[in-house]
Amino acid sequence: MGKPTGFMEYAREDAPASSPKARIQNYNEFHEELSETERKQQAARCMDCGVPFCQYGKMISGMASGCPLNNLIPEWNDLLYTGNMVQAFNRLTKTNCFPEFTGRVCPALCEAACTCNLNGKPVTTKANELSIIENAYESGYLAPNPPKTRTGKRVAVVGSGPSGLSAAYWLNKRGHEVTVYERSDRPGGLLMYGIPNMKLEKRFVKRRVELMKAEGIHFLTGVNVGKDISAEDLKSQYDSVILACGASNPRDIQAEGRDAEGIYFAVDYLSRTTKSLLDSNLADGNYISAKDKHVVVIGGGDTGNDCVGTAIRQGCASVTQLEMMPQPPLTRAANNPWPEWPRVCKTDYGQEEAIAVFGSDPRIYKTTVKEFVKDADGKLCGLICVKLESKKDEATGRMMMVPVEGSEFALEAELVLIAAGFLGCQSYVSDAFGVELTPRTNVKTAPDSYETSEPGVFTAGDMHRGQSLVVWAIREGREAARAVDESLMGYTNLE
Repeated sequence: MGKPTGFMEYAREDAPASSPKARIQNYNEFHEELSETERKQQAARCMDCGVPFCQYGKMISGMASGCPLNNLIPEWNDLLYTGNMVQAFNRLTKTNCFPEFTGRVCPALCEAACTCNLNGKPVTTKANELSIIENAYESGYLAPNPPKTRTGKRVAVVGSGPSGLSAAYWLNKRGHEVTVYERSDRPGGLLMYGIPNMKLEKRFVKRRVELMKAEGIHFLTGVNVGKDISAEDLKSQYDSVILACGASNPRDIQAEGRDAEGIYFAVDYLSRTTKSLLDSNLADGNYISAKDKHVVVIGGGDTGNDCVGTAIRQGCASVTQLEMMPQPPLTRAANNPWPEWPRVCKTDYGQEEAIAVFGSDPRIYKTTVKEFVKDADGKLCGLICVKLESKKDEATGRMMMVPVEGSEFALEAELVLIAAGFLGCQSYVSDAFGVELTPRTNVKTAPDSYETSEPGVFTAGDMHRGQSLVVWAIREGREAARAVDESLMGYTNLE
C-alpha cells in the first residue's frame, strides 16, 4: 500500500450534501465531490488488511457481507491514492461494468464489511468508486470499445434494467450480437424509472446506454415481449434468450376501503414523476401530484424513502411513513457483530428532508393500515391505523406482527403510496415462455444456475432472485452472461 498508516492519519470525510431545504427545490443529485487531494486521502485510509472482507460478497447470517461483485477494492483504492487513474479504472471495471450506478445507489455493503468499520469509520469506498469512473468519462479513456471479432451467435435480452444491461455488456464484450428489448420508451428499466432523479440523474443512464450502442448493442424500446412479440418468435430469431424483467409485481395492502380514489403503488408514483420530469420538466402534468396533500407512505424501505423525498419536492402538506416492523437499534446489537450487515436504524435523505421541513421524523413503527376512509365521492380522506406487536404463531412457530386490540388511531390522508415490496415477476412474461416458477413466483433454476426449465432460455436479476439491490442485479447479469456464453460456445472466457 502507498500509505500503510493512512487509516490512522486521515479521518473519514464524506462528500458534502446540500442542505435539505436547498435540495428539495429541484430533482437533481445533491452531493459535491471532494478535491483530488481529499479523495486521495480517503483512498489512503484503505489499510491493506490481511482479509479484505469488503470484497467477500457472501451471505453471513442471512445477509450479504461485502461486495456481491467481488470488486478488487484494496487494489483500486491503492491506485487511486497513488494517482494511477487508468489502472484504477481497469481494476474497477474488471468486475463492475457500471460503477457510475453502484457508486450512486448502492447501500455500500463493502463499507459495512470494511475492517476500518470494526473500531472506527469505514473507507469511503462507494465515493472512491464513483470518482474513478467519472474521471474515466471526463478524461476520455472510457470510450467505445466494440469487440474485434464476432462469434455469429445472437442473444436477446428481455428487460433493460441493471441485470439486463449487465448481461448485454458482457455478452457483447465476448463478441455475441446482443439485442435488448424494453417495453418502456427509454432504456434503463429500474435505473431509468424506478430510482428518482435525485439519487441517479438520468443523463448518466443515457450516457451509458449510448456508449453500449456505440459498442454494437442494439436496443428496441416500446416493445413488450409476450404481448407485442411472442416468445416463440423471439426464440426462433435468437440462439439464446435472457429474461431480465425484474420483480415488478407490487405487494398490495388489502384493507376495507382499498378502492378509494387516491391510493397508488409506489412504483407507479415514482415512474410517472420521472417520466414527466424527463418529458417536460413536469409541465405536462402527467404524474401523480402530492402538492398540498397529506401523504401517507406504507413501507419503510428505500422505495418508501424515495416516495417521501419525491412528495416533499412536489409540495405535500405533510408526509407520514408507516413501518410494520419495530425501529432497529441505533448501534449494532451484540448478536449482529461485524462483518455482518449492520441491522441499525438509518435516516435516509427523504427522512432528513421531512425532519427539516416538518420538524419530525415521518416514520411510525409497528403500525399498519386497518381501513382506508373515503368521503361521499369515493375519494380518500383518511386512514384508520392500528399498532402491531410481535407474537409467536402457534401453528408455524414463527414470530408474527399482529394488531394490538384497541390501539386504533386516525390519520388524515388524501394520497397513499404503497411501498410494501414486490411479489415476483409479472406472469404474462413467464407464462409466454413457459418457464417454471418458485413458490415466491421468481423464475426457477437449479442452484447457482441461470438456465430456466426451457432450454436456451436464461434468467437474471430480480426476476430470478426476487426483489434485491442494483449491485446484485449487475452480478446476476454477469453470471447469466457466463452461463449463456458457455452454453453457446462450449466454454467461456468471460472473467
